[in-house]
Amino acid sequence: MKTIAYYISDYGYGHAARSIAIIRELLEREPSYRVIICHSFAMEFLQNSLLYNQVTFRKIATDVGYFLKEGSLEPDKNKLAKEFDRFVENWERKIQLEVQFFQQMKVDLVVSDISPLPLEAADRVGIPAIGISNFTWYTAYESLLDQKRLEIWKNSYAKMSCFFLLAGNQESNWPCEKRLFPFFARKVQAGKMESVLDWVNPTKKKTVIFFGLGMKIDGIEFESLPLWESENCVFIVSSNVEVDRDNVFSIPKEETESQAYIAASDLVITKAGWGTISEAVVYNVPLLILNREGMKEDENTINYIRKHGLGKTIEWEEMLKYQYHEEIQEKKENGLRNEVEAIVEELRETVNRRTADIDTDK
Repeated sequence: MKTIAYYISDYGYGHAARSIAIIRELLEREPSYRVIICHSFAMEFLQNSLLYNQVTFRKIATDVGYFLKEGSLEPDKNKLAKEFDRFVENWERKIQLEVQFFQQMKVDLVVSDISPLPLEAADRVGIPAIGISNFTWYTAYESLLDQKRLEIWKNSYAKMSCFFLLAGNQESNWPCEKRLFPFFARKVQAGKMESVLDWVNPTKKKTVIFFGLGMKIDGIEFESLPLWESENCVFIVSSNVEVDRDNVFSIPKEETESQAYIAASDLVITKAGWGTISEAVVYNVPLLILNREGMKEDENTINYIRKHGLGKTIEWEEMLKYQYHEEIQEKKENGLRNEVEAIVEELRETVNRRTADIDTDK
């Protein structure tokens, strides 16, 4: 049995959602593989989405993420610095624990999206470690933390054996092999999109707008937005957006397949979270992206979307008075290629090469 240790960032649900896409596809192709998910924040979501006997879960903090100022989409640099220092306080001890874990579980491959935690440990044990992301936390923090702090994670990311780069990345300097897979997303189950539309738009005569700012946003007053007054529109919102209106439908908290709600929409309004944007692009839904300063990851994603004509942007001040007036382009016939199958094929080849190398050494 081949064993993959899969590390998922603890920031929000986006990293978890796109990791689910890969793990599902991987186990469809290789049902004999074992996947150990290393994560903490969205563990229940992962467990409910990956109902496979081959998947086990190890609760562990994998990184720090962002911290936002209360009632804002802007980063809180002071809180980030404190939490970063707390996380790396016993860094060498954390690496040693991962080394022991890899040896104990006989891990064949490490995949990280995009925690720095396992990368140096994998290098010490001689296990291939693949990063999958549109960014690293090192580059994400360059404008938020001082370089001296960041050096420890710079060294960790430099130990990747290969980096699967996603759309919007600016990660060309890492000394490892690189592959480009622009967008991928969880596949929509047969009939799921139709059931969503039967719920929110049974007459099929209204414009369906998905409004999602992610699950780590709080302290923002959504109820008073003029958006909900948009004529002939219905809205799908994430479960943390509290708006009590007849034309606003909240995704149930127990729902695991939010990609179907995005695919069913005529417009997606979102912050520049890569996961939501990727699902919109793959399922060919026009985008209106909230712009915010101080987040390098967001800026890179937005620049990519603008360059390739995949959506428009709006400032938060504009969003506070925005109403939809049918100014967004219609869906095209086909979205961009879903790269999940290509990613899984590369992972399989990496595991097979390692197995062949081990057999040769015997």
